[in-house]
Amino acid sequence: MTEPTSPDFRHVTDVEQVRQLLLDVHVEVRGDFGLLAQPFQHVDRFNERLSGYAARPGWEAVLGHVKGEAAGYAFGVPLAPTTRWWASMINPLPEDFTTETGTRTLALNEVLVRKPWRGTGIARRIHDELISGRAEERVVLLVNPQHGDGKLKAVYEGWGYGHVGTQQPFPDSPVYDVMVRPL
Repeated sequence: MTEPTSPDFRHVTDVEQVRQLLLDVHVEVRGDFGLLAQPFQHVDRFNERLSGYAARPGWEAVLGHVKGEAAGYAFGVPLAPTTRWWASMINPLPEDFTTETGTRTLALNEVLVRKPWRGTGIARRIHDELISGRAEERVVLLVNPQHGDGKLKAVYEGWGYGHVGTQQPFPDSPVYDVMVRPL
């Protein structure tokens, strides 16, 4: 296991500067868990989603490097007033919860860490670097409750996230648990 001492963080707002790295890490990490055979996790589908997320105002990624090697990344984007993000909830939430202003909610789209750094705390450090100093009031993420027999969801709970419902954002995606935490 590689020790994540003194990780370097790089903030990026232009996806083209890091697209290939994000795709490579996606393939490596999703491949480690045997997920690439699922159409939704295929690199081409991920690249489509990445383009969609990165085209929105305020998209930002944080890359974590240890001794010059990419350890992982996180990226997210503020939910716009016209977002359809909450429309795919299995059980709709109250309008006062789902009304967006462009500065109310940061959607945390991805947090991925390469195998040598899993279990070292670097995922949390990359996450915290991304959300630190943000103008939004809260952050929302989706987690597949089946991954890791619920261990991944428990990690997010340990980071302060609470379950608010479930949604299936794409016809070919899993049903995800929706988790929110204040900023």
